[in-house]
Amino acid sequence: MAKTKELSKDTRNKIVDLHQAGKTESAIGKQLGVKKSTVGAIIRKWKTYKTTDNLPQSGAPRKISPRGVKMITRTVSKNPRTTRGDLVNDLQRAGTKVTKATISNTLRCQGLKSCSARRVPLLKPVHVRARLKFAREHLDDPEEDWENVIWSDETKIELFGKNSTCRVWRRKNAELHPKNTIPTVKHGGGNIMLWGCFSAKGPGRLIRVKERMNGAMYREILSKNLLPPARALKMKRGWVFQHDNDPKHTARATKEWLRKKHFKVLEWPSQSPDLNPIENLWRELKIRVAQRQPQNITALEEICMEEWAKLPATVCKNLVATYRKRLTSVIANKGYITKY
Repeated sequence: MAKTKELSKDTRNKIVDLHQAGKTESAIGKQLGVKKSTVGAIIRKWKTYKTTDNLPQSGAPRKISPRGVKMITRTVSKNPRTTRGDLVNDLQRAGTKVTKATISNTLRCQGLKSCSARRVPLLKPVHVRARLKFAREHLDDPEEDWENVIWSDETKIELFGKNSTCRVWRRKNAELHPKNTIPTVKHGGGNIMLWGCFSAKGPGRLIRVKERMNGAMYREILSKNLLPPARALKMKRGWVFQHDNDPKHTARATKEWLRKKHFKVLEWPSQSPDLNPIENLWRELKIRVAQRQPQNITALEEICMEEWAKLPATVCKNLVATYRKRLTSVIANKGYITKY
C-alpha cells in the first residue's frame, strides 16, 4: 500500500482551529479535503499532547546517516554492479560501520533491490543507430501495414532444459519433492530446431529443421513453407516477409532467390529480437510444451506442432496491433534493448 502523503503543519493547525470553532470532523474534512479519520487522529493527538508537531519516533536510530544513504544510492546508480561489500568498505572509510544486510535494507527503502542482470544481445553503436532509424522511419506506419507482414524466425526447444521453467505452490522445505521439481539431464536431453512464421491473422507453418541449416536449406524451407501460409492466412496483395539478418538469410543467393520470387522483404536492424513479435509466440509455445512434459524427442516434436496449431489468432493479432509500442520503446530507450 502506498504511503499517505503527510499533511503540512499549516493544515494540521487549521484542523485544530476549526475543531475549536465547533466544526465537526466531517465538516472539517470536507472543507480541507482531508479524510475524516485523519482529521480525528490529529484532533486526538492535539488533545493528548497539545501539539500538532510530529512526535519522536520509537525504535533504534538509523545506522546510516542521510548523507551516507545519499552516498551509497549515488554509487549504485552510477555503477549498478557495485557489490554490498564495496559499499560496506566505502561507509567504513567514511567512519560508519554497517553490515551487508543493513546495506540491502537501506537500498530497498530507496526503491533499489539486487537482481540478476538480464542477458541481452550485444549492441554496438552501429546496431543502436540502425534500431533508432528503423523505429523512427516506421513509427507512423498504420496498423494495416503491420497486419500485412509475415514474421518468421528459428528457435531451439530443449527436451529438459531452460525452456521447461514453471512456478509451483509448495510448503517450506518441500522444494525437492518430485511434484515440485523439473527433471534435468546433462546437455538438456536433446533438442529440436524449429522454423516458424505467423501474421496478425494467426500462426503459419511450423517445421522441424533436422539438419544443420545452411543457405540452400533455408531457401528450400522458404520455397515450401512461405506461400502456403500466405494463402491460408489470406494475406493481402503486396504482403511483406520479415526475417532477421542471420548470414543464411542475407546471403547473396538468398537475396537473389527472394528477388526472383518477387517477395517484398522488410529491411531489418541487426541484433533486434525484441522488435520481432514472433519471439513472444516462441515463449508462449515453450510454456505450453513444458506443461505437457514430453519424455522424448519424438513426443517433443509432436507436442510442439499440436500446441503451435492451437495458438489463438487473437494472441497473434494483439502482438501485431501493439507493434507501435515496440517502436516507441526503442526510441525512448535511445536504441537499446527494450522489455519486449
